Amino acid sequence: MRILVLLLTSLALNACTAPQPAYQGPPAIGDAGSVGRGRDYAQAACANCHAIAPGEESSPHPDAPAFATIVRTPGMNGMALNVWLHSEHEQMPHLIVDPAHVEDLWAYMSTLPAAE
Repeated sequence: MRILVLLLTSLALNACTAPQPAYQGPPAIGDAGSVGRGRDYAQAACANCHAIAPGEESSPHPDAPAFATIVRTPGMNGMALNVWLHSEHEQMPHLIVDPAHVEDLWAYMSTLPAAE
């Protein structure tokens, strides 16, 4: 559990300093998240600090975990990512990610290989 907290803290800490892409509107009703929108959002909002592509294990910012590492974290799923991104943590500033983007991010992240 401690490693999950450390990984997610690092993710949020670094994501809060990345410029946020223009809001593209919410997903269509019944859309549980778009892999393409998630990849685009990750590229625009997360890639300055995190390795976001399949096979990338080293992030541009040394303290930012790669998305593949986050996906391999025990217990990580879309709900865990959503809860974590909407919770305040004493080690980081408050991070606000639109709920539609969280679903898109998880849709993309869940396509990354779960094993090294």
